[in-house]
Amino acid sequence: MKTIAFATALLAATPVLAQDMVTYTTDQAFEDVSFGLESAILDAGLVIDHVSHVGEMLERTRGDVGSDVVLYKAADAYSFCSASVSREVMEADIMNIAFCPYHIFIAELAETPGEVIIGYRTFPAGEMQKVEALLDGLTRSAIGME
Repeated sequence: MKTIAFATALLAATPVLAQDMVTYTTDQAFEDVSFGLESAILDAGLVIDHVSHVGEMLERTRGDVGSDVVLYKAADAYSFCSASVSREVMEADIMNIAFCPYHIFIAELAETPGEVIIGYRTFPAGEMQKVEALLDGLTRSAIGME
């Protein structure tokens, strides 16, 4: 049964290139995608610097800012860096420091429960495409596409 669910989730994962963003959508549970992303980052020998619980913060402060709109069922952003890739892109252009640390987000929208989005911001052409390739590999790995 688990194999069938995994195959269904894998087939449901489709990449979308939005303006300045790459996202994949899956029917896997938010917790499973989170675990997959944490595992992919750690398996790559990277360290998670911070997990920002964006969805919890927005829900907690919703009334404080005068909103009644529920945006997410769950939403987190993972921050991390790669010493080797960062060194390479910053040796090419020292100002690539502006892009570090790197982030991958996971979100389950309130309006589409059961559908989880995982993605990252795109980077400029040139050396930063190495970072984008790293993020794409981690993102795809998190949902079983690699």
